[in-house]
Order: sequence, then structure tokens, then C-alpha cells
Amino acid sequence: MRILVTGGAGFVGRELIRTLRTEGDVMLADMLRYGRPEWLDDALDGIAFESLDIRDAEATRRVIEAFSPDVVVHLAAIHYIPECDADPANAVATNVTGTVNLLSACAPGTRFVFASSGAVYQPDEAPHREFTSALGPADIYGITKLQGEEYLRTFARDRGLPACAVRLFNVIGPGETNPHLLPAIVSQLHSGAQTIELGNTWPKRDYIDVLDAAGGFAAAALGTNPDGVDCEIVNLGSGQQYSVDDILAAMRSVLGLEFEVRQDPSRMRAVDRPYLGADISHIREVFGWSPQHSLADTLQRTWANPELSAGLRGRKV
Repeated sequence: MRILVTGGAGFVGRELIRTLRTEGDVMLADMLRYGRPEWLDDALDGIAFESLDIRDAEATRRVIEAFSPDVVVHLAAIHYIPECDADPANAVATNVTGTVNLLSACAPGTRFVFASSGAVYQPDEAPHREFTSALGPADIYGITKLQGEEYLRTFARDRGLPACAVRLFNVIGPGETNPHLLPAIVSQLHSGAQTIELGNTWPKRDYIDVLDAAGGFAAAALGTNPDGVDCEIVNLGSGQQYSVDDILAAMRSVLGLEFEVRQDPSRMRAVDRPYLGADISHIREVFGWSPQHSLADTLQRTWANPELSAGLRGRKV
């Protein structure tokens, strides 16, 4: 089996590559927009690497045709919401046009696993279910992922690409590449801060361990859709929801840390989803996947070795 992973040098991609490398010939494709990570060279033993900007249709076609993958796992995206908001044109070019470029280059029969997001759901449903919860993204990132799903369904139906949209929720663990909640908190505490400045702390989110996220994508990549389903859709989360206050309490309890929290009005979002949580029963039924890591386990591993990039060290939330 030949498996191409776009965005393979990213947070989830790193662990997915480790999971899939025993399943066949693996190619990691990434433009390394955040720089070349320190771990990459050692990880490439036996794995092909291609520097690829998926916004370039011709370059994407050449890579796909040369490698001729049986499976494409498409993780490459701009998924940090402030970055999408600051440059929406690039978010659309990467997350939507880049996805179309990949789909267009795939031969019929290629399995295509698309990293979508829980951000495609409306914020007033709890928990979110694949086929009954209302869709309604609240930000540019979510809009690009919902558009990507629409193209995925169209190509699956019209060009014979057995496809799966994996709606990923909030990933946590060592090796984060963007300044999301947990790495920002851990970075501040590791640098000696006694007080953390935060925005809203009441919204609840579904936090999934990066190892479980990689396992879920691997299950979708190596699995098959049920008979008659051109494009499967599954949620990928922990099935548990925690507020920021819950995460902070767990860090104090599990890690034995002592710190103060100060709410900074400038960091509070005027509009914030009160709840974002996954019903994960469908992915268990279709692909036999279930999460294996608890929040306590993830916090302990992240605190012991955050593996943060230089750009995230000491960064505020």
C-alpha cells in the first residue's frame, strides 16, 4: 500500500507518520511553512519526503502522479483561527483550493481521507452528531472546512474516490505547532510565570490526545466505507468536554502546580462557542476506533516534555 500524508510534518501528521510507516510505502508532503522541525530528519528513515505547496495545482499533480498513492490522508491546512481571520484569502487558497488540487490529481479508486473539523457544526447542539446536528460554521476556518467537505463529496461521487471526512476536534499533547490553549499555558508555566492571563474560561471543548487523533486518522485511512457509501463522515474526538477552568483545575490537581489566573478583557472573544463536543459512536461503529488516552495522561506527557517549537516558548495565551 502506498500512502501519501499531506501536512505530515505537523502536529498530528508527525504521529500519523509513525503509525502508518509499518503499513506500506509512506510519503510525507509538507511545505514546512513553520520551518523544518528538529525531529523530521530522523523520522524520515524509510519514508519519502516531498516539499509541496498544495496551492500549486501543477506541482500537486506531479507529486500525485509520481508517487501514485493508494491512499491520501490530507492534513495540510491553515487551522489556527486567528491566522485564518488575519489572511482569509490564504486560508481559502490553502484549505479549499489546495484540497481541490489534490482531489483533481487523484486517480479513480484512490482513498481520500480529509481532515475536516468540528468547527463545521452550529454551536448550539450538544453533543454534535454527524448526520443530525446542524451545520453552521462560526468562523472562516470552519467555512473553509465545510467547503472542503462539499468538494470531497462531489469528487467521491463523480470520480470514484472512496472518501472519508474526519471532523477533528481540539487536539492536545506534546509537539503542538500553533499557540493554542494548552501549549501556551504550559509554555508560560515552564518559563516561570506565576500568573497566567486568559480570555474566556467558560466555553467547553472536546480535547483529544494527539496519539488518539493519529490513531483515528490511521483507522480511517486503512479502513473501508460501508457498502454504498461514497463519502463517509465521522467525528474524531475524546467524547468528553472540558472548560478552560476544568483544564486549569486538572493541571493543578494532576501536576501539582500552583499558579494564578487573571482574566484579560482584551483576550476575551466577543462571540465564543459555549460548547463544542463530539459524539464518537459512529467512528467506533465504522472503523473500530476508540480513544485510549485520558486527560490526565495527556497533561502529564505534555508537562514532562512539551516539545514546543521556538516560536511557542514563553508565548502568552
